Amino acid sequence: MQTIHHDNQVIVYGAGAIKTLSDMLKEMGATKVLVVCTDPFQSFFTEKRLDLGVPYVLFDDFQPNPLYESVAEGVDVLRREHCDCILSIGGGSSIDVAKCINLYAVLDSGENYLKQELKGVAVPHLCIPTTAGTGSESTRFAVIYYEGEKQSINSVDCIPDHVILEPEFLVTLPLYQKKATVLDALGQAVESYWSVNSNDTSKQFSKEAISLILKNLKRYLENDPQAAEPIALGANLAGRAINITQTTAAHAMSYKVTSLYRMPHGHAVAVCLVPVWEYLLNHLEECIDPRGETYLAEAAQELHCYFRVPDGRTAPEVLLDLLCFMGMLPTVYLSSESALEEKTVTPEEMDKLVCSVNPVRLKNFPIHLTEDKIKGIYQRVFKKLPDEQVKARAEAGKRYLEDFQG
Repeated sequence: MQTIHHDNQVIVYGAGAIKTLSDMLKEMGATKVLVVCTDPFQSFFTEKRLDLGVPYVLFDDFQPNPLYESVAEGVDVLRREHCDCILSIGGGSSIDVAKCINLYAVLDSGENYLKQELKGVAVPHLCIPTTAGTGSESTRFAVIYYEGEKQSINSVDCIPDHVILEPEFLVTLPLYQKKATVLDALGQAVESYWSVNSNDTSKQFSKEAISLILKNLKRYLENDPQAAEPIALGANLAGRAINITQTTAAHAMSYKVTSLYRMPHGHAVAVCLVPVWEYLLNHLEECIDPRGETYLAEAAQELHCYFRVPDGRTAPEVLLDLLCFMGMLPTVYLSSESALEEKTVTPEEMDKLVCSVNPVRLKNFPIHLTEDKIKGIYQRVFKKLPDEQVKARAEAGKRYLEDFQG
């Protein structure tokens, strides 16, 4: 078990880190805690596995892709119960809800919180992520939905004060959730590295995240408990990287894939990342990063080295091998009725995909993308690979990870 002090945040990670929970709350001055979480993690409280050492109120009235109304209700609970600390436990949705409750609890309840200027937070926030994916525990970002529209919250004040990275939670995750979330973390690390906002600090976080994830990925998917700790740290490092840089084109293109086809976020990011990365490598001369084409080419080569790409291959080819090995190609989820049924993207759906891409995220991508170019990338996202090629790539992905961890 180790402790990291990063900026104004304290991160305790490693096997047994959860045992510091009550002491950490005591150090934070907590006398009554608002616990923000949903099933299945409520069982840790009802079964007394997590000893807070102080009274708590459970808030669970929210869903994935949480609504503004749920956050407003959480603010009411925090105030009504006079809680002086927030504990969030779970994935990105729980953490985002907790962040927004904390931001909005100091604002005027008589006016829509989204229309008010943010003024800091109400109470200390301790976060326990239970997946290794978003890195939200160390970022200034949160996402909620208001009247069907995504609302992106950005405030350095909402970064949790304390974090517990307990690998025990990752061991029991369903296999598909492990795959999707770790691919999200890997995608964040890659996108952050080439972002126009990258700097030496963010690139070091990305480099370390990539190494930790790839070195431990195969064992993590095989449920080796020793791999969960470095994976958790790798995901956190990826989060710290995008906290500096934000994400770029692959993330921007993934959101509508998720909403149209119900493909979980990390899976959607990964299948978009392959053709986005290919496009970058093939269009370095169209660089819009102020540091120039030579800088971008060097950054691309550095990523190539961090991925330990075999001779004659490219990094996106290796990533595609990994997706084949993990069974995470896009055709797996392109159906509302059967996870195994293939589906053709209609022209209407393609238009929705192209029009959905956030131009703010695209500005972080070092290559200029027009609507036609985005459409071309989407077409490659959903291009079906022959079965024999998938099988061969899966074997290549397996060998690659075995060599990397060796």
